[in-house]
Amino acid sequence: MAAHLPLGILGISLLLGCGTMRCFYSQELELDLPSGHPFPMEKFRVSKDMLLDGGILRPEEIIEVRAADVHLIQRVHESGYIRKIESGLLDRKEQILLGLPVTAKLYQRSVTEVEATRLACHAALAEGVGVCLAGGTHHAFRGHGEGYSVFNDVAIAIRDLQDKQPNIKIMVVDTAARQGNGTAALLGDDPRVFTYSIHVGRSFPSQKIISTLDIETVRYVEGEMYLKQLFVSLAGALDTFGPDLVIWISGADNHRNDQFGQMQLSLKDIQRRDEVLLGAFIKNRIPVAVLYGGGYNRQAEFTAKLHRNTIATAKRLAAEYRGL
Repeated sequence: MAAHLPLGILGISLLLGCGTMRCFYSQELELDLPSGHPFPMEKFRVSKDMLLDGGILRPEEIIEVRAADVHLIQRVHESGYIRKIESGLLDRKEQILLGLPVTAKLYQRSVTEVEATRLACHAALAEGVGVCLAGGTHHAFRGHGEGYSVFNDVAIAIRDLQDKQPNIKIMVVDTAARQGNGTAALLGDDPRVFTYSIHVGRSFPSQKIISTLDIETVRYVEGEMYLKQLFVSLAGALDTFGPDLVIWISGADNHRNDQFGQMQLSLKDIQRRDEVLLGAFIKNRIPVAVLYGGGYNRQAEFTAKLHRNTIATAKRLAAEYRGL
């Protein structure tokens, strides 16, 4: 297997400056959930602590963010839906679809996560790499949320970027194990946006929404087959579209011990994925915003470790290629 994606993209201006990599976070992301809830909310705090304790990030590289302005949310989501989340008025069916209890803190957490993703995208354009230590809520639709996704942070960030740069070309690269159906629905008719998703074909969500390019894997795909599908298809998409920015929903639910992902990738396979994709983006001077996406490992701390590894790879490769 080739050591890099065979890209032909040239010369997008990129500044990888000053040895720092801005990562956006907030204590508001640390939402308490009922005991036994399957969403590992602690992974955000634990992965952040791992990055700091391991010396991968310096404290000044982690930037505390505030809530996004509501007008940004309204560009993508229906006002009635926003009010339901803010007031906690989802009915039982809507709460089951969302998968999260609608509490007073859920709205605050969700709009803060949106802001972290938005700022990571702006940082990527300015400095080459920007990181949201959360994000990737790709199952949120205009008028409802599902699959633990309240507001679609990627779509909101893209509309904000387009407001400032109408002709910017943005590619969403989604390598989480489950298709980003909400993202595909919200951005599917915009020729300035390319949505790429590689995911298990027969899994949640049961009804897929067509992306610009969907790569469906078999259930319980092994690492070698998955990586071959990913590298070949994404290389062609990058060459064809030529993005000014990539928003990468990395995902940790590809691991063989994940509760929901239905893939069979090893730790080494996921590290290989991260090395090749981030190397391709950074070496070819394509600004990249890195988001977490899903991850529900049966060993809760291992999910945080996988996310930590992805950010560590981004930091190392950004330093290696700085000045190219």
